[in-house]
Amino acid sequence: MDFLNTFRIALRALARNKMRSSLTMLGIVIGVGAVIAVVSIGQGAQYLVQQGIQSMGTNAVFIAAGSGRPGGARMGFWAVKSLTLEDLAAILREVPLIRQAAPAVISRGQVVYQNQNWNTSILGTAPNYFDIRSWAVQSGTAFTQEEVDYAANVCVLGTTVANMLFPGESPIGKTVRIGNLPFRVVGVLESKGQSVMGDDQDDRIFAPYSTVQKKISGITWIQFINASAVTPEASVAAVRPITALLRERHHIRAGEDDDFFVRTQSEVADLANQTQSVMTLLLGSIASVSLLVGGIGIMNIMLVSVTERTREIGVRMAVGATEGDVQSQFLIEAVTLSMMGGLAGIIAGLAGSALISSLLNWPTMISLKAIIIAAIFSGAVGIFFGYYPARKAAQLDPIEALRYE
Repeated sequence: MDFLNTFRIALRALARNKMRSSLTMLGIVIGVGAVIAVVSIGQGAQYLVQQGIQSMGTNAVFIAAGSGRPGGARMGFWAVKSLTLEDLAAILREVPLIRQAAPAVISRGQVVYQNQNWNTSILGTAPNYFDIRSWAVQSGTAFTQEEVDYAANVCVLGTTVANMLFPGESPIGKTVRIGNLPFRVVGVLESKGQSVMGDDQDDRIFAPYSTVQKKISGITWIQFINASAVTPEASVAAVRPITALLRERHHIRAGEDDDFFVRTQSEVADLANQTQSVMTLLLGSIASVSLLVGGIGIMNIMLVSVTERTREIGVRMAVGATEGDVQSQFLIEAVTLSMMGGLAGIIAGLAGSALISSLLNWPTMISLKAIIIAAIFSGAVGIFFGYYPARKAAQLDPIEALRYE
């Protein structure tokens, strides 16, 4: 019995019970569709994370004041005065892998303009911070080094702050009040969106670090340093010399904890990718359980079909069909049922991904690999769960099968 003929017989057998065949395929449809939709959502989330990481800047290296333990009590991050402008200058001078660096201090306050007000964070930094972060100015200009030197009351707004305080008007040249201090708005940055941690990067005001230090926070040290390495590889290689330099400058003895920490863009990217991959794999594994449920449904229906068609099997054997012919017929029926369900599941998964993207405004990325794996897996489910019913049909005694009513 050739394959095409067997396939036609399988289709006719399935067509005799259309409703039963459709319901049997439903488990496979749901399983394949869920796997494709979940993986596409996971890939979309990974894309968002990568975009957030890219928004950190080019070849970024992040150096922050760490935790201290005065008197045995461990302090939180940024709680110690462990970073200074002299540290920044030493890094630029003695670590050639670092191209440029900008100091930063952060505070929070209520910002007021006429009858509008907004509570936001204030980041004090230097003009080259925007180059390091690859953050373009949308309108106006960034503050200058001269304004940093004189601790001028000027600021650059993130788009969220600009929209909240100046709805429908340009903020350039206007004066806002941070606490009791007036600040002249000199620029508005382009939107960066959410960071890797999920916070709004545009909900922030930027001012000269000297101004924030002296007039808002009342400190003389810096809380972190944003640096940029000469190449992506150099950003990783720079961690060790920066660590050694700062340990020497801070007089940290061997065996003692650092009072700072250094992170690179690649470390954040690797961690984020690992997290997203694990979550996608976990959700995909949960969704694939539906495929197993669908396979059990196929086995159940095929066993019922063998019982219903016992006499037909006897007639086929009586006219010359071999055990292999009978086994192939029922196995092809099971695989056909499974593959048709897999095809419908792929269509459902693609449609579901598009619907989620449209309704939730969430990027989804269709994975060709996931589609191929789902199709192969659905076929394997048909073979695995269809083999036992097919083998049972092939081992029927022809004489007993002909007598079956």
